[in-house]
Amino acid sequence: MRKVAMAIVVLALAGCGEGKSVDAPKAKPAVAESLPQAGAIAAQEWDIWVGPPDHKLQAITDLTAWLLEHGFTFYIVKVDGKDEVLLGPFATKAEAEARQALLNEKMVRAKKTDTVSEIIEHKVAQ
Repeated sequence: MRKVAMAIVVLALAGCGEGKSVDAPKAKPAVAESLPQAGAIAAQEWDIWVGPPDHKLQAITDLTAWLLEHGFTFYIVKVDGKDEVLLGPFATKAEAEARQALLNEKMVRAKKTDTVSEIIEHKVAQ
């Protein structure tokens, strides 16, 4: 029964937004960027890239179903025409490292050797 439920969830997610591309958030107007804000420091955010070693092709539905089943929230972005799975963004690198440690621990327990994770800087639309 659990496999049937997961199959339904995966199929439902696969159909969500079909035909729509995922666009990065729109950049703010240049006027707002040029105004200095008192005490504002540019915050750097972090993501965790999750995928197969050496960025080889893998069924994205298998990976996302596993992440959902194990309690990880993610988002999908298109990079050079390929879908990539990211967890985050995290406010600090320490938060990202803690979440990556939990992810790696669960992957080891599940004997999931076809997937690796890597902390990357959060990409903001330019």
